[in-house]
Amino acid sequence: MRMYDVIERKREGAELTEAQIRFVVDGYVAGEIPDYQMSAWLMAVFLRGMTDEETRLLTLAMMRSGDVVDLSGLPGATLDKHSTGGVGDKTSLAVVPMLAAMAPGEAFVAKMSGRGLGHTGGTLDKLESIPGFNIALTEEEFLETVRAHGGAIIGQTGNLAPADKLIYALRDVTATVDSIPLIASSIMSKKLAAGARCILLDVKVGSGAFMKTVPEAVKLARAMVAIGEGMGRRVSALVTNMDRPLGHAIGNALEVAEVVETLHGRGPADLTHEAVMLAGDLLALSGIAGAEEARARARRVIEDGSAFEKLCEIVRAQGGNDRALRDTVLLGAAPIQRELAAPADGHLTAIDTERVGIASAELGAGRLTLDDAIDHTAGIVLLKNVGDAVRAGEPVAVLHTATEARLADGMRTLSGALAFGDEPPAPAPLLYATVTAEGVTYADEAETA
Repeated sequence: MRMYDVIERKREGAELTEAQIRFVVDGYVAGEIPDYQMSAWLMAVFLRGMTDEETRLLTLAMMRSGDVVDLSGLPGATLDKHSTGGVGDKTSLAVVPMLAAMAPGEAFVAKMSGRGLGHTGGTLDKLESIPGFNIALTEEEFLETVRAHGGAIIGQTGNLAPADKLIYALRDVTATVDSIPLIASSIMSKKLAAGARCILLDVKVGSGAFMKTVPEAVKLARAMVAIGEGMGRRVSALVTNMDRPLGHAIGNALEVAEVVETLHGRGPADLTHEAVMLAGDLLALSGIAGAEEARARARRVIEDGSAFEKLCEIVRAQGGNDRALRDTVLLGAAPIQRELAAPADGHLTAIDTERVGIASAELGAGRLTLDDAIDHTAGIVLLKNVGDAVRAGEPVAVLHTATEARLADGMRTLSGALAFGDEPPAPAPLLYATVTAEGVTYADEAETA
């Protein structure tokens, strides 16, 4: 088999066989196919697309390029969630302990997460703001922690879907990132390799998300659900709003503190709503409880404090100091905290969420390049959200950072991210659609907050 022929076949729009797709993936990982040929193949896929079966086979080949975690030894349903990335999205920190508390001994959440880059935050960076927290457990330690405590969150192993890492690096420099089959196979190869039988996908859409429109996000969600279901997993997806940050806090220690407030029942309405929705839907997907009972359990573990106690338990099990959760002052504070004021009376009418994420990174909370160091205390706390009334000079946000230079950059970017006007905009839904193997259900006005 020649790579030239596979490139030509896809260039002409023909469907590739399993053998051809495996040849491409295995050959590139082995270093037998050069970058210039792989780039040509990726561009052919970008322009011609892939069938559902081709996308499934590509995902399978990428998944099998490295280790596949075996969770079959866990004595219950194995659950996982994945977000396509957003600003202020700290739901994993809430949902993992919620699920473990909702069905102890029945539900096990083995969560592998990533770091933030650019305008989106990373779960691992948030967790590392907790003193002592270890995200680098061995596979044996990881599985034992999940078995004993119902959940754990670690970094992805070095050999989990290595084909994805190599292929994504090439896509990033060849203008082939924006391809539904390539995005879907990238995400699902890692999720499937992580081993869970039930997977809930949170597909973000809006100014702070990779997918900018609901039809695009639904198309991606359908592709990923089809892949997972085609490989014998239970998979569903929620298409959720990222036209504004989730919650008030953007930045690592700030977001951990907001999760603590949420698990005490004092969190922002949108974050609480989404955490309940995600935890409830994932438990229902497993079949442990029906949809209404699952969401009732999600609300109950917040109300009775068991989700917060489970978070503390998991943090302790992974070497972290849970005293920093019981007294969030111990998470630390940035030396410079400065308010941004509203320019005039009116309403906050829009937030460019991507620019808010960039402002947070400029303050030190994120990475603008892979080599940037994280300041865990840096970030932004929004005091107002879209639709809120403001008075001239009233604080609308507080910026947290370590230096005046960073403050100047972050203040400039954040100021440009907020729009004000006389009239409030119409409320936007938090949930746009639910995607399952059976099809797409679009949300109604009840899902606004």
